[in-house]
Order: sequence, then C-alpha cells, then structure tokens
Amino acid sequence: MKAFLRELITTILMAGVIFLIMQSAISFPPSEVISSSMEPTLQIGQRLIISKVTYLLHKPERGDIITFRQPNHPKQVLIKRLIGLPGESVEIKEGKVYIHKEDGSVLPLDETYYVKSPSRSNYQGEKIPENEYFVMGDNRNNSSDSRTGWTVPRKNIIGKAWITWISVFPPKGWGLAPNYSFPKELNSTELLPQSLLAQL
Repeated sequence: MKAFLRELITTILMAGVIFLIMQSAISFPPSEVISSSMEPTLQIGQRLIISKVTYLLHKPERGDIITFRQPNHPKQVLIKRLIGLPGESVEIKEGKVYIHKEDGSVLPLDETYYVKSPSRSNYQGEKIPENEYFVMGDNRNNSSDSRTGWTVPRKNIIGKAWITWISVFPPKGWGLAPNYSFPKELNSTELLPQSLLAQL
C-alpha cells in the first residue's frame, strides 16, 4: 500500500512539473486571431500555439510572427510580423519595404510570400530604439501597427507563433505558423551584378 501511495504521489508531482514546464514554454489556452490585420496569412478565428521559449534561445528575427502586449495598452495582446530590428529604420515606397541598416546599407524586402496587397501609402520611420522592434500586419492596408508611431519593447513580446489550425474536428488548417526566414543578407559586393563582378 505504501509503495502504491509513493508511486501515486511521485506521478502527481511529475505531472505537475511537466505542466509547469509546458505552461512556461508555450501558451495555453491557444491564442485566437480576432482581427483581419494578418490576412491572408492568418484568418479571423484561426488559433495559434505560441512558443514562449524561442526567444530565450535567440533574439527575435525579421519575418517572425509574434504576439505581444501593445505598448500603449498593455492589456491588449496583438499579433503582427516583425519587420525592423533595433538600430534600423523602415521605409515604404510604392508598396516596397526598405530596411535602412545601421551601417548605411539599404535592404529591400521580398514580401511576395506573405503580402498580397502592398501598402498604398509611403512611409519613412525613425531609427528603432535599442531592444525594440518594428512590426506590421500582413494586411498592410488594414492594420494598426508600428507605422502609427510605436515600436515593441523586447519585454512586451510574449512569444513566436508556432502551430496554427482553423478547426480541430474536422481537422482543418493544421500546420506550422507561416513565419518567414529571409535569405542571408548579402553585403554590398555580393549585391553587384555578375557582369560588374567580373570587371573587379
């Protein structure tokens, strides 16, 4: 009888520890998309499991879909795509997004993978403060985001979108969240056309 009780208590304690670890690593209950700001990538009613542990392992990266507390309204949790990193500035010209980096170089973003309707308005942002990030919704013409004058402090980021689905039964839309890893950023020499490289 004592052995049974000991095993039962051990099992309960282990289950509790596992639950706490899972609770700290991922978001339960799953987050639900409640606006159209990330369409067509994420639809209203779509659910997400958020990885809280990802950014303990590395810094947030350009192209990540993140959930965060809105800086001006901390009780409001939003979901957007991370576009600009600390020290950079963001420009939008004729629908194209350009990242002005600290070293003076300019990186044009290829967003055809997730933006179907580019921004109709031009934009020129200020330098992003240290430990803060510039975010935008994929639905560029229907999203309240960093273009309105705020950036996201690192401490406000809850986590990175990990798994998404539309319905449990029947199973629909299950898969990894559509984060986007940009190709390795090339230096200015690598960006030159091959014809010019041959003359160097």
